[in-house]
Amino acid sequence: MVFRALRIALVFAAALAGTARAEDQPAASPAAPTAAPSGQIAIVYLALTVKRSFPESYLDQPPADEGLAGASVALADNNTTGRFTGQAFTLEPVSAPDEAGVIAAFRDRLGKGARAFVTDVPAPLLLKLADLQEARTATLIDATDSDDMLRAEGCRRNVLHVLPSRAMLADALMQYLVVKSWRRIMLLSGQTEADKLYAEALRRAAKKFQIKIVADKLWTFNPAEQRADTGHFEVNTEVANITQGVDYDLLVVADEEDNFGDELGYRATLARPVAGTQGLVATAWTRVYDETGATQLQNRFLRAAHRWMTERDYGAWMAVRAFGEAAIRTHSSDPAVIGAYLRSPKFELAAFKGERLSFRAWDGQLRQPVLLADPRSLVSISPQPGFLHEFFETDTLGVDQPESTCHLN
Repeated sequence: MVFRALRIALVFAAALAGTARAEDQPAASPAAPTAAPSGQIAIVYLALTVKRSFPESYLDQPPADEGLAGASVALADNNTTGRFTGQAFTLEPVSAPDEAGVIAAFRDRLGKGARAFVTDVPAPLLLKLADLQEARTATLIDATDSDDMLRAEGCRRNVLHVLPSRAMLADALMQYLVVKSWRRIMLLSGQTEADKLYAEALRRAAKKFQIKIVADKLWTFNPAEQRADTGHFEVNTEVANITQGVDYDLLVVADEEDNFGDELGYRATLARPVAGTQGLVATAWTRVYDETGATQLQNRFLRAAHRWMTERDYGAWMAVRAFGEAAIRTHSSDPAVIGAYLRSPKFELAAFKGERLSFRAWDGQLRQPVLLADPRSLVSISPQPGFLHEFFETDTLGVDQPESTCHLN
């Protein structure tokens, strides 16, 4: 009996030891990702530091870290996935107060081997950067500019664009007007160069979707008078006068710098809604958007930046994420491989828009749905139902390939 008990004890002890050794080993998981060759991907956020200020909306001035805050959240997102693929991403913010400083900083980073750039600069400066001889092998993702010229005669082979162009924004609005049967609009535009460009995009879109512009007027009232004593009486009179005698379904405004657009509501002669750059706005992103998982990104950004994500933040987020997605999908840290994949038909970016986004081969524009929202609610998303396209319905927004004037240089 003693020997039998001893034998049982030894067998039991061996079983426990085997179990312990088995628990010491990492459990095999068929879902665990396979690590790619290690590599570090450096991204440079290049910005011209110009203080942006909206004269009219003093309550909603642009944040000082607008754009960069979105890029920082995207960097964290990239590195979350990168831990599974053996890749690490870095973001270097570089800024200067003038064009010469930005160009010098760009050349310096190029000389140090950087080839992935997210740019937050005006269109003329972006072209100067892209045309530098040493920038030919770099990839510049424009995060904040909607200038149609950059997607047309000013397009460059080494530049991609993530925010919707003005043409895409205008088309998104006009499609909605068609659905609502609001086919008669009054166009009121400001005097700045940006206002003129957006107004031209609206005219083009109206013609494209057979919307009639029954009146096309220029706002000339001095914004300073709006803040004088009893200034609201002056504004009421001005808006009533400029809209008097015109029959229209919708007042469409082109005021990108917010000089007067917020003053139009409730003051026109006819009781009509306002849309364009104020009122019902076509945009890439808005704080009221919470569909297709967007709340996840809204909350992550809110925790990181302690404010709401703006359209420019979203553009920078998409730009950094695009680099990350291309690097992770190719399992590469080679800038040439990453740049080629970004431009290939295989590239897709999940950006909380309900579908995968990709870059158009003919002008470098990221095709995407466009949100239509007022300050408190999401009204609609374009493309609208019924607007069809042979390949991508999102290509009904903006300039399609047959009509493009882009000849990539």
